[in-house]
Amino acid sequence: MFKLARKRAFDMSSSSTKLNFLVNEISFHPKTRVDTFSKLPEEEKFSVLLLLSNHVKRDIFVKLSDDELVSVLERLDPDDATDALQLLGEHRRAKIIELLSENLKETVTKLLKFDPDTAAGLMKLDYIQVDTGDNAKTVAEKFRQHEKRTGRLPEILVLSGDKLEGILPVHQLGFIKPDEKIQKLVKHIPTIDKTATKGEVVDLFRTHPHNKVAVLDDNGLVLGIIYSDDVLMVLEEQKSASLYGFAGVRADENVADPASRKIKFRYKWLIINLGTAFLASFTVGLFEETITKYVLLAVYMPIVAGMGGNAATQTLAVVVRGIALRQIDFRNALLTLKNELGAGFVNGLINGFLVAFVVIVKDRDPKIAFILAFAMVINLLVAAIFGTIVPLVMTLLKKDPATSATIFITTATDVLGFLAFLGLATIILG
Repeated sequence: MFKLARKRAFDMSSSSTKLNFLVNEISFHPKTRVDTFSKLPEEEKFSVLLLLSNHVKRDIFVKLSDDELVSVLERLDPDDATDALQLLGEHRRAKIIELLSENLKETVTKLLKFDPDTAAGLMKLDYIQVDTGDNAKTVAEKFRQHEKRTGRLPEILVLSGDKLEGILPVHQLGFIKPDEKIQKLVKHIPTIDKTATKGEVVDLFRTHPHNKVAVLDDNGLVLGIIYSDDVLMVLEEQKSASLYGFAGVRADENVADPASRKIKFRYKWLIINLGTAFLASFTVGLFEETITKYVLLAVYMPIVAGMGGNAATQTLAVVVRGIALRQIDFRNALLTLKNELGAGFVNGLINGFLVAFVVIVKDRDPKIAFILAFAMVINLLVAAIFGTIVPLVMTLLKKDPATSATIFITTATDVLGFLAFLGLATIILG
């Protein structure tokens, strides 16, 4: 038994290694990626597709023949097939849809009508609707018909007239007689409107930790079902988007993208940052005479800016997460700001003391030590204020707080940090 378990573990590891190799080959070799993908066994194609970026998928789908693309789509789940079709141009998409089987064509046509960033865009259509007055035999027959027609096992949604009453767990059918009514086995299922955002879907799953949610239209009629695994994918997307946002990188950029694509995505952000760097440089230039007289100030200027930027990033990360989880808005922002200011002040004192100690030991200049320590406290307070307020303002303006707030916050800590440090130096040393 131990040898068998070890062999299975080895096979799984070997399979994973092979899959990673194929993904790398396809992602990093654009000239041969379509040939490599086309030559894969059918079962490997779908495992590889799940790990490719949308940019690479689009490149493959565009270059596949109509017959090859239809063959791939027919073997995907309808929601995955819908996602794939959204990567195509409108004309090619319409052409491919006409070549699909009737069941898949009907499903993807319905799903493509909805905004992919809403609840309706996340839902699946594998469900049957039964009445509270139906017996187990009737429900089982509808279940078998759906499975035979689509090849997929459906959820069983129970209605009273047009109103959704709940969901019938499939396994419960095995506990009642064929002629018994199913009403007593119905379980509650949370619902959400089709236009709800992905964030609202995630919030619903947090407050109702079920593994599925029913999506309703404007009239309260069932449109589809969202599963917990779909929500996990949304959470992963949000994590990546937040990380990319802090760095000023577009969410659809990938490690396998060519240099030209990376340049296209990044140059605007870097130009904006260059402008803010000039602003900080202009601030330093105002104190050129002071720096010329006390060259030692130039040595410690990066410390002030760097520590302010680091502290601001910490505050920004906490506040953005709080916004995403709906834990903070302008109504309770003052309490958050108070706590951040307290943390900034104490951390400023601690780091100010340490840097002052280093300056006294190394350079034996108490005045510059005091100036640097005082500026450190001021800049960490600036970081706390801007790190808290700016993302809230960006959210109020319907902007992504992670992406748009970063540039304003770093500009504030650089400019005000230099202003505090060099301004104090001019007053005390001048």
